[in-house]
Amino acid sequence: MAAELATKPRIAEEQVFTAPQWKLVWWRFSKSKAAVISGVVLVLFYLTAIFCEFVSPYSRDRYDAKYVWAPPQTVHIRDEQGKLTTPFVYGYTSTRDMKSLALVFEEDTTQKYNLGLFVHGDSYKMWGLWQTDIHLFGISSQDNKTDMFYLWGSDGIGRDLLSRVLYGGRTSLSIGLVGVLMSLFLGVFFGGISGLFGGIVDVLIQRFIEILRSIPGIPLWLTLAAAIPSGWSITQVYFAITIILSFLSWTGVAREVRGKFLSIRGEDYVLSAKLAGASEMRIIMRHMVPSFTSHLIASLTLTIPDMILSETALSFLGLGLQPPAVSWGVLLQDAQNVRAIALSPWLLIPGLLIIIVVLAFNFIGDGLRDAADPYAN
Repeated sequence: MAAELATKPRIAEEQVFTAPQWKLVWWRFSKSKAAVISGVVLVLFYLTAIFCEFVSPYSRDRYDAKYVWAPPQTVHIRDEQGKLTTPFVYGYTSTRDMKSLALVFEEDTTQKYNLGLFVHGDSYKMWGLWQTDIHLFGISSQDNKTDMFYLWGSDGIGRDLLSRVLYGGRTSLSIGLVGVLMSLFLGVFFGGISGLFGGIVDVLIQRFIEILRSIPGIPLWLTLAAAIPSGWSITQVYFAITIILSFLSWTGVAREVRGKFLSIRGEDYVLSAKLAGASEMRIIMRHMVPSFTSHLIASLTLTIPDMILSETALSFLGLGLQPPAVSWGVLLQDAQNVRAIALSPWLLIPGLLIIIVVLAFNFIGDGLRDAADPYAN
């Protein structure tokens, strides 16, 4: 027994020293509860963005003019006698406030809508491939009424805010990923050339980066966003915004890559690759970049929330995506004045989701940064 107990620490120690780098990073990353929980949260967010047509109870443009600025409805699981039952919501009854002339909504217990899973609703084309009308949840098919229900309230023309937030999440979250991939390519390319060659090439690239970083962010956004033609389609504006954000964010990655390359370009394996006749691009991509991939991933996870916030800011200011496009920044345009927030506080839900996503990316970035050096104590 004593021999077995003494052997276990040796086996564990051997596993640590013989494990590949990705496994060491994962072991250390999994010890951070905040990073793991944040990872689960982001997976859920991106799954809902990918399957937003299926998850959302309605299409993004369906509306009911009777329920303008309707407040969120409460889901009940007990009937009037207090017995457990299938989830349901009560309908609305509205009255006009003669002082403010606003509609005041209250629950109408005479109207009861049962909720169910995998119900039939608005027809949509999933990923543009096949037509269906199945939604994850909604008013039960056997109790399907023409009225809508609003778990997160409605907007100024009676559209379901939950459905629009889910559709907007696809745009805002994908811009972060696509923009980061583009900025990663630009940062590794220019930073790698700068750090590997040095000399006049390094000076020119670094001076260009300094000029770009010295320009105030908001005026640069205004200038580049104003250059987008007003007649462009939603898809064209989407890609234009992504390119703009990538153009503004690659400089930080390039600086980090340059610093790493300057520190490792004199290593034996780099000199051996040069003597073997390897091209500069092969040396960069096959030998130098993999040596600090974990650090690069950690930095990129902290760049994605900056992309999301930048898109939100541009759309919120009316310089990015515009209706009928849907993103979290576009949805926050309805909450631009205090009166709207005071009367309809649920309009701030997209802003709350942005905070959650940004914090989750930051926690994951911290976890990956700590895990980048698996041998650290």
